[in-house]
Amino acid sequence: MVRIRKFKMNESGLNRFFGPLEAKIMDILWDGTEMAIKEVQHVLEREKATNFNTVMTVMNRLVEKGILHKRIEGRKSLYKPIHSREVFLHTQSKEMTHELMNEFGSVVVNHMLDALEDVDDDLVAKLEQKIKDLKKE
Repeated sequence: MVRIRKFKMNESGLNRFFGPLEAKIMDILWDGTEMAIKEVQHVLEREKATNFNTVMTVMNRLVEKGILHKRIEGRKSLYKPIHSREVFLHTQSKEMTHELMNEFGSVVVNHMLDALEDVDDDLVAKLEQKIKDLKKE
């Protein structure tokens, strides 16, 4: 799995991991099937004009980063995400959590526990079960 090197705290959603156009492209590709650059550009044009070459450059950079898979069919290049949105977000959040734990240790755990005050009871129950399972091991 690819490792996102820049996490942007002041952004939300996919913009935390990607630039604005990258995030829009990933949203489009995660919601659909394998697509050509022209098809992605067409979807983007509904929001605002986006140059074909710009879309092509960004999509090819996502291939280089290991986020998208590119397949040639005739004269057309088709792109699709290597991992589902769920797998990507799960992996990135896990990686981020491990990095925070390695760097800040118990401070991070305390902040996470403080944040539990704002979540539903089901999440707290899952955490309690996870702690019980860890103690058994």
